[in-house]
Amino acid sequence: MQLWKTLLSSLTTKRRFAQVRDVQIEFERLKGTRERNVLKQPLQLHSTRPLTGFMRTGYCEAPSSDFGNHSVAAIVTDQFLDFSASRGNDLRATGLTNGCKWCLCVGRWKEAFNARTSDSDLKVPKVYLQRTNERALEGAKLEELKIFALDGESDQ
Repeated sequence: MQLWKTLLSSLTTKRRFAQVRDVQIEFERLKGTRERNVLKQPLQLHSTRPLTGFMRTGYCEAPSSDFGNHSVAAIVTDQFLDFSASRGNDLRATGLTNGCKWCLCVGRWKEAFNARTSDSDLKVPKVYLQRTNERALEGAKLEELKIFALDGESDQ
């Protein structure tokens, strides 16, 4: 009976610390991410439907383990999906359709940018600068991203 009471008590007690051997770890609920966007501000949430990002957090986080650098917060178009499939990455297989928000590899976005026929070419997905990880600048220039920025972000 005492064992039952102890077990029940431990389930209902709210803990602030977890004891791991002789080290205490404080649980901290992080809101958002600590990564920065291309405007050097805190990275904003991109999409939870579909859940996107290399880490599937909704943010275009691009940790060093993300060799594809999924840092560009974009809205994909049918033309881009066709372009990507022609390059060997059929994003429709993951369920993406025209209008989906997705964290794209900066290399593929840059390929589409370089293959564009004009600055209104739908092959190049529109991007959200406040949601695009600063690692995107490893493969694309800010000025290039601004050409396809949404919501007047090109002025920032």
